[in-house]
Amino acid sequence: MGVITVPKSKLNVTLDGDLIEYVKIYAEEQRTTVSEVFTQFVLNLKRVREKNPTEIILADPGFTESLLQTILKIKTGETKWFKYNEVF
Repeated sequence: MGVITVPKSKLNVTLDGDLIEYVKIYAEEQRTTVSEVFTQFVLNLKRVREKNPTEIILADPGFTESLLQTILKIKTGETKWFKYNEVF
């Protein structure tokens, strides 16, 4: 079974200037994009609304194993971190 992709659409949001600067800095520090910050926020709202909390994801054995392996690689220095502008 293949992965089904849904085309993305654009959404204009008006925020106070200080919030815009904050989310830009936050996204850079987290090595992600402003769009992804909003996506994760809305997905979290959806999970709460549908009573499908993140704990279900964490309970998945495959996800847990992957997460533990990633943490181990970070602790041992196997993972090399890049700055946001080095990746994008």
